[in-house]
Amino acid sequence: MEFNKVRHFKTESMHNEPDEELSETEEWVERLSLVIDKGQEPLRIDKFLMARIEGATRNKIQQAIENEMVLVNEKTVKSNYKIKGGDKLIIYETHAPESSTIIPQDIPLTIVYEDADLMIINKPVGMVAHPGSGNPDKTLINAAAFHLKKSDPELDENGLPRYGLVHRIDKNTSGLVVMAKTQKAMSDLAKQFFNHTVHRRYVALVWGDFTEDSGTVIAHVGRHQRFRKLFTAYPDGEHGKDAITHYRVLERFNYVTLVECRLETGRTHQIRVHMQYIGHPLFNDDFYGGDRIVKGTVYQKYKQFVDNCFATCPRQALHAKELGFIHPKTREPMLFSSELPEDMALVVEKWRKYSQNKHYDEP
Repeated sequence: MEFNKVRHFKTESMHNEPDEELSETEEWVERLSLVIDKGQEPLRIDKFLMARIEGATRNKIQQAIENEMVLVNEKTVKSNYKIKGGDKLIIYETHAPESSTIIPQDIPLTIVYEDADLMIINKPVGMVAHPGSGNPDKTLINAAAFHLKKSDPELDENGLPRYGLVHRIDKNTSGLVVMAKTQKAMSDLAKQFFNHTVHRRYVALVWGDFTEDSGTVIAHVGRHQRFRKLFTAYPDGEHGKDAITHYRVLERFNYVTLVECRLETGRTHQIRVHMQYIGHPLFNDDFYGGDRIVKGTVYQKYKQFVDNCFATCPRQALHAKELGFIHPKTREPMLFSSELPEDMALVVEKWRKYSQNKHYDEP
């Protein structure tokens, strides 16, 4: 009898690059599945799993069962459930990055929503999500720890790392992230991300005009074989992990286009890589070729205009606008939305006026 590893992902270091982020949740969730042999004698599920998962303890197994990370025939069970022949087991394992004790730091946060189980935070540009190599503190997690400590002064700081971000967005991408405040919420939301049932809609300003009003990009995303700090698209699937991005044109400005991107998967730099792959790098994306004039004849007035736009929005023009999921406790659908931050809103307005004045006819 063997486990079938449906997914086997792990968080990788980013070669100590201070500006890099960890991958999204499905990169550090593993799902194991198996069908029990027909001749199996009835046996408590916690004992069965402890004997078959390397390094597992009975306490960890029971916690996983309690947090509904173990399913039998697609249903949750108790630790005393006795498995029998023909049962279909699915076990979710999380491999969230280990953190040392989080230091609460008084850093302003925009909290869109909060209850006993989770928080929705509108992350600003320039803030790293989680402490790591090159970013030991002053992260979103440090700010959240201060907020929770202030709300509950009796909170044990050694317990602070137990909650955490269920997903991450790049340092220079703005927008909505969800943070679990309990282990059970963390487990439930992690499963939703893994199973691609979370609604994530981004807004991006990209170079060039689109032939179609909508489309889908399907290409594996993985590390560049030569430049390990970058990621790239592998359309034949020879490297990387499967990745799917759906896009729709929101507004056309001739040389650049405002689009929405809906993620079906959540790979590192997925939107940035996929847009570059189809010839539309994000505006001012210095990793993927968007920080230069990609479309339009280079003449002095146009160059000055583009440079002014780069100065107005000095980062990749990408914002995590919508986030939706099923609440881990109430099971009610939740949907949150946020407005474009000032830098991105200003640069969109500049391009809107530029195209309306038909300056693009001048080159």
